[in-house]
Amino acid sequence: MKPGEQKLGDTRGRFLQVIKNGREIHDVDWTSGRILLSNRRLILAGTGGKRTIQLSKIQEFGGRYDVNQRIATVSDYFSVHIPSGVVLLAPVDYDEFETDFFGALLNTEQFLARHPAVAGGVVQNTEWEKSRLKVEAEAVSMATVGGKFVEVRLDDIGDVKTGERTIVDEHRSVIEVEHSDDEGTSLQTYISGSDRAVSFLYTLLREGEELSETSIELSETDKQVLTALYSGVSPFDIPSFLGLDVDEVEELFQRLIDHNVVEEIRVRHEVQLNARGRSIASDAINEQ
Repeated sequence: MKPGEQKLGDTRGRFLQVIKNGREIHDVDWTSGRILLSNRRLILAGTGGKRTIQLSKIQEFGGRYDVNQRIATVSDYFSVHIPSGVVLLAPVDYDEFETDFFGALLNTEQFLARHPAVAGGVVQNTEWEKSRLKVEAEAVSMATVGGKFVEVRLDDIGDVKTGERTIVDEHRSVIEVEHSDDEGTSLQTYISGSDRAVSFLYTLLREGEELSETSIELSETDKQVLTALYSGVSPFDIPSFLGLDVDEVEELFQRLIDHNVVEEIRVRHEVQLNARGRSIASDAINEQ
């Protein structure tokens, strides 16, 4: 390693270039070898030699490129977009390497954050603050210059989207991520940075959002209960609030628990929304 360079990951795996100079390569096959990651470079060392990719040259991260059956049968691989094309990586320690890779791309970047921008559905009068970010195995942690510590658990993301907002008289790319605090209060945190950093962070947070998405079919009563919980109604007040029978609500809570939409706090079915439930309730409100 060069002076000032730090090794972050070292594993074995497979790799190949699937797009070169704008053209897909259909007869390509995997090369086995060693995959090394530092805070500056990605090094792919195989029987055919060594290839170095500077992290600063990586333009995009993610997406599948199943140009032939040999690639399509591999479930877990990364796609790295560089000026000369797209390189695919399939490390043996996929999850650990992914965390290290996102960390290498994001941990040295400077961000601006508004936290909380929204709490319990109410817009907060918080200011943008400079912040640093750390990618961890199950969360993205952020510390602001004002002393705030923000943790966004990847399996607790209800919604994440990107857009543009005016920050100090400048239009900037912004990520709006919905998550919760330790007490279960729904929060929205706004994060801005360079277009490149925002793109990488959005890719990571979208992976978390996909962990929380659900395709289960809910009745209108189910959605009314989720909406009530989302609005701050106590689970014990749900029967009287919606005019439902207590036993009916107990059965409904159990069904939502079984579908992993709410989490049980006490045996008496005191529940709070998790990421899936918040996402569904938010969509139900928007449909009204």
